[in-house]
Amino acid sequence: MIEQALEEALAQCRVTRAEFSELLVRLMDYGVICRDESQVETQLYDRFLRCEALLREWLLPLGLRLQHDSRFQFIRLYPPGAEVPGMPDQEEPHHGGFRARLTQQEVAAILVLRVEYDKALREGQVDEHGCVALSLEALELGLRNLLKMSLPDRLAERRNLLRKLRQLRLVQLAGAEESESLAEVWLRVRPTIAQFVTEAALQQLLEPGSAQGTVAADDGAATENAVPETGEGRITPENADHSLFVANES
Repeated sequence: MIEQALEEALAQCRVTRAEFSELLVRLMDYGVICRDESQVETQLYDRFLRCEALLREWLLPLGLRLQHDSRFQFIRLYPPGAEVPGMPDQEEPHHGGFRARLTQQEVAAILVLRVEYDKALREGQVDEHGCVALSLEALELGLRNLLKMSLPDRLAERRNLLRKLRQLRLVQLAGAEESESLAEVWLRVRPTIAQFVTEAALQQLLEPGSAQGTVAADDGAATENAVPETGEGRITPENADHSLFVANES
């Protein structure tokens, strides 16, 4: 009965079982699909539009929630218990099984990207796709001013950081990624950053005292994952690698 019902539902969506499986696996593996990222993700996103209701039905029993931004054409998968903008909080207990760990450097870079994106948004420096151009040099300056941190000195570590931000579909890269000069590398910050870090986390980062190297945190301070409290409810860049921001590793 289940097999037959699935086949009938897929036929109505004009999607084969193999195509549905590919979409589901990709979404659970990457955690996000952006239509403008590649030809593959364009096809997957367009396929998603044909079977969105069915996909949501399959994810619901797992406690996974799906966010679809039709304006900027991306979809993101959230783990059970995650705080999702525009959606009510889940009351069921969760233990972070789908949570991915980020390094303190990745957490810091993501927070600064969110601050810089909001700044550009207020100044109207956003393109028709909702993206913001940001130099790597500006990211470095933001890290120093807000968190008293800096980008990795080693080129390989810097490239790994940029690759991670791209895998999370938070940025696109332009310029010479392998360049030693910060001024030669530009990032195209995606609007996905606004859903990745909540307004609460952003406000806590900008609170007085946060620029001294501390980031205020409470349960659910990040979009996908709650940030664990330390001390008086604050975390520092040194223990920020325990802050979880994404649903899945890419």
